[in-house]
Amino acid sequence: MILTEEQKASIDANRRQYEALKSAGQKAAPGALSQLTRKNEAAISPAAILARETIPGGWYYALSLSRGEALRLVNADGTSSASVIAWNADEPSERINHADSVKVQWTANLRKGRVILSDMGKVVFSIVEDTSGAHDALVGGSTAASNARRYGGDFRNTRDNFILAAGKLGLARRDIPQPVTFFAPLDVDAKGAFVWDEARRAKNDFVDLRAEMNLLVVISNCPHPLDPREIYAPGQLEVLRYLAAASPEDPCRHAGPEAARAFENTEAAQA
Repeated sequence: MILTEEQKASIDANRRQYEALKSAGQKAAPGALSQLTRKNEAAISPAAILARETIPGGWYYALSLSRGEALRLVNADGTSSASVIAWNADEPSERINHADSVKVQWTANLRKGRVILSDMGKVVFSIVEDTSGAHDALVGGSTAASNARRYGGDFRNTRDNFILAAGKLGLARRDIPQPVTFFAPLDVDAKGAFVWDEARRAKNDFVDLRAEMNLLVVISNCPHPLDPREIYAPGQLEVLRYLAAASPEDPCRHAGPEAARAFENTEAAQA
């Protein structure tokens, strides 16, 4: 296809606008982000805790989470990865969207101070505490095929866990989105290749996800498909569900103009 000069000029103008927005977004967000949480910080009041659950290695947990409640995911043994998906409980056709969470915030580094978005431009989760900062928003969870390649046997995997959980929630395979996987220390090198850095994953790391709408949530505790260990031996994940206060000064609201707009969309839909 041969482009006209007018078409070339339009493409160049759109590219310049994109680069300007990207530059503004990337400059705004890092300055607004909080430091990672220290492990001896952010204690949860016993009075705020609503439930506790342990997810054994290879298994999953499905639950309903109300707006204003939060989940603390704890990598108890330091060898787990937690793949998380969620749907709007009031309208399950709306669901977590990992790609928009990355694109809208101009980064794949989803950590404390960032938000996880839905496919309708609203905030599903705010990441309010995080000792790790080593999470995967690009690759997704394991499958039967990826497990077979890695371990050479029939082991539980994230995709099948999600299918089982979705059925229990009245949903189907087509409703399952790509997850965000926490405690998955995945980096991208200068050539664009994925690099696993096990030193960034530690025992008792935790991340807190506050629900910004009523949700159906599934957490799968299976090894990440790029985890280099040759033995299938994920540790336990501890899950605490608790009441989480929010305020207009919450750092997640001010991580950048895109996050602010997403909160406005969320609150307008709930008004």
